[in-house]
Amino acid sequence: MKWEKGKVFDLCDINPENVSRNYPHDYIRYFDITSVGSGVVSINDEIPLSEAPSRAKRVVRNYDTIIATVRPGNKSFYYFKTAFENSVASTGFAVLRPKENITDPRFLYYLISEPGFTAFLVAYEQGANYPAVNPDIIGEKPIEFPSLPAQRKIASILSAYDDLIENNLKRIRLLEEKAQMHYKELMQELSYARNKREEYIKDCLAFYIGGGWGEEDYKEGFSEPAFVIRGTDIPDAKKSEVKGVPFRYHKESNLASRSMQAGDIVFEVSGGSKGQPVGRSLLITEKLLAQFGQPAMCASFCKLLRPNETVTPEFFYLYLLASHETGVIAQYEKHSASNIVNYGFEEFIGEQKINLPKETELKAFTEKVKPIFALISTLGEQNSKLRVARDILLPRLMSGQIEV
Repeated sequence: MKWEKGKVFDLCDINPENVSRNYPHDYIRYFDITSVGSGVVSINDEIPLSEAPSRAKRVVRNYDTIIATVRPGNKSFYYFKTAFENSVASTGFAVLRPKENITDPRFLYYLISEPGFTAFLVAYEQGANYPAVNPDIIGEKPIEFPSLPAQRKIASILSAYDDLIENNLKRIRLLEEKAQMHYKELMQELSYARNKREEYIKDCLAFYIGGGWGEEDYKEGFSEPAFVIRGTDIPDAKKSEVKGVPFRYHKESNLASRSMQAGDIVFEVSGGSKGQPVGRSLLITEKLLAQFGQPAMCASFCKLLRPNETVTPEFFYLYLLASHETGVIAQYEKHSASNIVNYGFEEFIGEQKINLPKETELKAFTEKVKPIFALISTLGEQNSKLRVARDILLPRLMSGQIEV
């Protein structure tokens, strides 16, 4: 198969549209750097254009690909098969619009998501504190590409994996919503109960401890390897995406008391932002731990929570999700002068009470939701295997090593 030599500019236009005075929408769906991962995106609520950040400029259409020009090594990119008509990306992204009758949209996406492409951008970063690349660097990158029919074949092979992953992610979201719905129904039933049972959060914990960070490299005194789950890793870890979780070395005593086991919960106690309060949580399962293949602990900005027999891990985790959603957790946030949000954790667990069902009801509830969490773990495990298979094929297909 013949591959033509050229530049990225030969396949797409970069940043073809910006929000102007004539922009027709008063509200926008805004995508900033924090809402985009490697092939995944968080859909935010609409915001008034008049209140949008000054960086909300890049208009996004169907079949566009966005790629972060800020810290490109983080691999923040996404393909919009179907974009909202009012989708707008931050100027921290380059919007790549495929050229009609020349470029398959998904081939373009796979081109920029290939590891070699990321390495190229990182090599051209400028700025120590805010490393970024000029969009023209993307456009001028030398590439080789096949004919449009061959592009479509390559894209169809790789997209088959991504479509399965996306379907599993949709199922995971629906299952999470189902578990939360069961919890809300139980709480509603308890609200009518005459003899309510309440316990302070602290009395529902067998053990809790702050996390750690350790050292990047092995050294004397820091000899024990373990992955470290940060607050920023929680959304991906819920979907069994653990590739970005740091691997570090720790003191033996620190890891011994912090090594996580199935049924533990990671609770975020520092960080946060205006749009993302602290208090995110993650339920640790056997399959999630198996994804790491090494011990895992939570980072120093998180707490490891281990429920006692008063509650079950599933019930307690759903309580934390509900408390985060309703703003109960946010009541204990402490904002510093540097805009870092800390958390009054001891006050939270010492003052807040949990409404508890009877032991028989708690057991029945747990038996109802446990299979839901088990299926979520299974789907996450499937996605992990699909990503590995896709990532093996990606560079081989995109370089022509495998004929199509």
